[in-house]
Amino acid sequence: MPSFREEAVDQPAAHRLLTEYFHSRELGFIGGDYHTVFPSVSTFTDGVFLIVEHEGADVGCGGIRRLSPERMELKHLFMEPQTRGQGLGRALLTELERRAVELGATEMVLDTNATLETAANLYRSSGYAGIERYNDNPNATNWYLKTLR
Repeated sequence: MPSFREEAVDQPAAHRLLTEYFHSRELGFIGGDYHTVFPSVSTFTDGVFLIVEHEGADVGCGGIRRLSPERMELKHLFMEPQTRGQGLGRALLTELERRAVELGATEMVLDTNATLETAANLYRSSGYAGIERYNDNPNATNWYLKTLR
C-alpha cells in the first residue's frame, strides 16, 4: 500500500515529480504547444499537495485546490511510468477526494487532455462525469465533475 505525505510544490520531491509530469505531457501533447505553468506554493494554500510513497520511493504526486466553498479542483495527478497499473493513481485520487471532503467540499472538478485516455478511464471509473468547460486551461480538452457527498 502506498503512503501519502503533504509537501509544498517548491520542495525537492514535489518539484522533481512535477518536472517529470510536465515533461511527459510535453512529449505526448497533441494540439499545439503545451503550456507549462509550475504551480506556486499558494496554489494549494486552501487545499493540499501530496507525494505518493511506495516501496521506499517517491513515485507520484497530485493536489487539490479550492475554487469555491463547495468545489475543489484536482491538479497534477501523476504516477511515474514504472508504477502505473498497480492502483497507486486510484489510491491517490481516493485520498485527495477524502481530504476534499474533510475540507468541506461537496464536489471535485478536473480538466485533462483527450490524449490522456488512461487518466480519463480512471476518472470515469471513479464516478466523474463529463461537464462543460469551466476554465481557460489551453492544454485541456475535457472537463469532469464528481459529487463527493
